[in-house]
Amino acid sequence: MSDRPTSPPAGTGGPGTTLLGAAALASLTTTVVLGLRLPPTREQGPYARLIAIHPPLAWAAYVAFGVSAVASALWLWRRTRAQRWDRVAAASAEIGVVFCALTLITGSIWGRPTWGVWWTWDARLTSTALLLALFLGYLALRRGSYDPEVRARRAAVAALVAVADVPIVHFSVDWWRTLHQGRSLAQLTPQSDLDGSYVAVMLLGFCAMTLVYAWLLVHRCRVEAMEERLEAEGLGLALEERRAEASVVRAGV
Repeated sequence: MSDRPTSPPAGTGGPGTTLLGAAALASLTTTVVLGLRLPPTREQGPYARLIAIHPPLAWAAYVAFGVSAVASALWLWRRTRAQRWDRVAAASAEIGVVFCALTLITGSIWGRPTWGVWWTWDARLTSTALLLALFLGYLALRRGSYDPEVRARRAAVAALVAVADVPIVHFSVDWWRTLHQGRSLAQLTPQSDLDGSYVAVMLLGFCAMTLVYAWLLVHRCRVEAMEERLEAEGLGLALEERRAEASVVRAGV
């Protein structure tokens, strides 16, 4: 991947992204169909089927925020500093915020019939809400400066601070007594016919959400690159117009 300006692309798609999008759509559709066919459990009834998408959404949010942090670290390190890493960090954080919000929404839908409340200040829920707030703050911070280098440096530090909440979210059910059930994979027994079907659909959901994330990331990065190119071209055109106006004024004098 190069930062050198090239001819503007016609769009953000291509054969590779088309194939990636098709794989994401197929795996996501299969996950939803198989998830709806899962047998209800005695404890949670049909709501247990949310296991097909709720943990995978959380996983995709972890991946997105992790990639944002790694890209931020690569931007901060002088040897690997490049505009593309800031672009990847921002795009991945945006997608992670969407996945994190969907995780909270599906968790609330699951929690209402299971716990009797839409929301409670449980350790897992609270730390997840904090994670969402931290990366919303990251996105807001990116709008605080017009200087690309200042913006990238501040955002990179913020991403590295915010991502420290990810392991807290993940292990919160082990570290504190919490209303939220334990980690999903640790709670299931693959040898059981019932649990085995839940595990299989949930693992498929992990793959599907990862593919959806990758597809979104590629397109978002390409959109951002096109916007940067258009901004640079607009600035260059404005400078040329000002120079032309100055030449006319000097000729008149």
